[in-house]
Amino acid sequence: MSTGSDVRTIVVIPAFNEEESLPAVLDQLAEVVPDLDIVVVDDGSADTTAAVVRAAGVPCVSLPFNLGIGGALRAGYRYAADNGYERAVQFDADGQHRADQIAVLLEGLDDGADMACGSRFAAGGYEVGRGRGLAMGVLRVGVRVLTGQRFSDTSSGFRAVQQPLLDVFATDYPVEYMDSVETLVNACRAGYTVVEVPTLMLERAGGVPSQRPFRLAYHYARLLVALLGSPRRAIPARR
Repeated sequence: MSTGSDVRTIVVIPAFNEEESLPAVLDQLAEVVPDLDIVVVDDGSADTTAAVVRAAGVPCVSLPFNLGIGGALRAGYRYAADNGYERAVQFDADGQHRADQIAVLLEGLDDGADMACGSRFAAGGYEVGRGRGLAMGVLRVGVRVLTGQRFSDTSSGFRAVQQPLLDVFATDYPVEYMDSVETLVNACRAGYTVVEVPTLMLERAGGVPSQRPFRLAYHYARLLVALLGSPRRAIPARR
């Protein structure tokens, strides 16, 4: 499997108060994919996240205040675009994503996709609670209606993107919550090739989840309403 050694590739890690889990995440990446560059976007953390990143010798983009996952990822994509990278891999700071699965995502790009999304459900062995599972099922149906494509894990943040979509995300990546679903829909609507590949994932290694069940359900409902009422194309079309 390719690890992107022949194509300029960077791993983008958005991080908010992840001082506990980041050292192991960065060590894992350095060991498994040493040929890939890394940038961590410190999303206005109140802990020592930025110091942990710099102590590891990894570039860190520090945001002055918390923008949320979408804003942090846009900053990461902007860093990638400004520094001439051809591909970027979204990677969580909480230890759920596995570095040995990055090659699976990049293989999807090698096969011609503009974006490859990792599915924890397609790979098997990953379970969620009943309420969350029901909400995710509703999202799957909504995304299928909106895009005409089937995705088993619409909210997965484990993804790889390549040019020209990388440049699009550097300026047009959504900053609202549930950015993963919105970018999936927008990319498909705009004519980009999006594929889903099975990837193994782990449970959170440290820190605390960003959303609680009731708030998560609210965001899921709000997102569906927003997507159903949005224009047919919210990002530039693929040429």
